[in-house]
Amino acid sequence: MDVESSESAAYPGSGNMQIPIDLFGSKEHHGLPRGTLAFADESGNIVYKVNRHNSSPKDKKLLLDASGNVIFSIHRYQKGSWKCYKGESNVETDMVLRVQRTVKKLNIVELQVFYGGNNGEACDLIMRGSPCMRSCGIYKDTEIVAQTSLMYKLHQIYASRGKFRITIFPGTTDRAVIVALFVIFLNGRK
Repeated sequence: MDVESSESAAYPGSGNMQIPIDLFGSKEHHGLPRGTLAFADESGNIVYKVNRHNSSPKDKKLLLDASGNVIFSIHRYQKGSWKCYKGESNVETDMVLRVQRTVKKLNIVELQVFYGGNNGEACDLIMRGSPCMRSCGIYKDTEIVAQTSLMYKLHQIYASRGKFRITIFPGTTDRAVIVALFVIFLNGRK
């Protein structure tokens, strides 16, 4: 999703990015129920939350902004495919992107991302990495768009898998789309 087409969108992250930003993901944020995946900025303010819709099947997740408004609904389908829609919709005209898993090995997953209007063979983004280690790279052609990694501390031998960082590099990809892709990536091992 290009910035030019999303500047009028009413969710955070759709503005112009000039410097890389970090979002910190965890299921343990102050003020949220335990087990709710949330992403905070460097000040500790919640920017995005991920919830399962109460009356929906387990294969639907909602990406919410800090005030609880639904940005995207993420639907998991058969054979490693996902679709992401604006708001709580599941209408094809509201589809933002679709994702197809192309590689699934023991520790490696590769996902191809197609924006809503792209029905062709060439994908718009590629995600590669290890979901169990919470690490992946998101690439557009040969450029890196974003990357994730576990949060390490000095003198720590093993890193907790419960806390990780998403670094989003300057470019034209919407921050909310990157977070939605990472949520899909975490489910890509299933």
